[in-house]
Amino acid sequence: MRGGHNQNTGMFILFLVTGAIIGGILGELIGSSTLLVGIAPYLVKTYPILDVPPMTLNLYVIRFVVGFAFYPNLVSILGIVIAALLYRRF
Repeated sequence: MRGGHNQNTGMFILFLVTGAIIGGILGELIGSSTLLVGIAPYLVKTYPILDVPPMTLNLYVIRFVVGFAFYPNLVSILGIVIAALLYRRF
């Protein structure tokens, strides 16, 4: 079985990223909701975990700009945990 481990790792990362995105979207929806006014600020507060500032590589014909930032909120972290549990289940 060639590549079985890489496919499993790729699928796990896909689950985690999808869980983070869905959790982030749900967090933003909760933040704009009037139902959870009391706890919404705690759920949508972002926590800076990783911030790589944009770096530019100019090759005179093409210019690359690469940067990365990871600022999850509490709901997106919960989405990551649920995605990891779902991956382990299936």
